[in-house]
Amino acid sequence: MKQRVVIEKFFKAMARSLELEENCFLEMYGETAIMNARFNFFPPCPRPDKVIGIKPHADGSAITILLPDKDVEGLQFLKDGKWYKAPIVPDTILINLGDQMEIMSNGIYKSPVHRVVTNREKERISVATFCVPGPDKEIQPAEGLVSEARPRLYKTVTKYVELHYKYYQQGRRTIEAALI
Repeated sequence: MKQRVVIEKFFKAMARSLELEENCFLEMYGETAIMNARFNFFPPCPRPDKVIGIKPHADGSAITILLPDKDVEGLQFLKDGKWYKAPIVPDTILINLGDQMEIMSNGIYKSPVHRVVTNREKERISVATFCVPGPDKEIQPAEGLVSEARPRLYKTVTKYVELHYKYYQQGRRTIEAALI
C-alpha cells in the first residue's frame, strides 16, 4: 500500500468536505511529513480485566492508518463515557483522526479517545502508521474555518508530537494544551 498516496487523498477529501481549497491541509503539513510505524503485539493475557493493552488516549498525529488484527478484537472507542468495540471488518484498514486534524479543522473533526484491551485466549497483532508534520512545521486552524460565527479554538502549535508523548505519560489529553 502506498500510504503517502492514501494520506494525500484523505487530506484533500477532508479539505473539500469543509469547502476549503483541496491542498489546504497538505500545504499546512508540508513536504516533509513524517510517517512513523508502530508494530503492536499483545500476547494472550490470563487477566484481561486487570491488564490494558494500550491505555486510553487520542493520537497526536493528524491521521493514523491502522491495519488491525484480522481475527481478534481489541480496539475500543470512548463515546459519552462508554467504551465501544471497533468491529473486525476483513481486508480493511482503519483511518483514525488525531489531535492535529482536530486543530486544523478548528474542532469540526474530533480526535477520538481510544484504547486497546487484551484477550484472554488469543494474541493480537496490529500495525499503526502515524502521519505527523516535519518537526518545525506550525499546525493551526485553517483560515477558512475561523470566523466571527466560529471563533478560533486552538493555538498555533509546533512540535506537537513531543508534547503528546509527555502528556500521554501523565495520562492527560494533549489537545487541552492547544485550546485557547
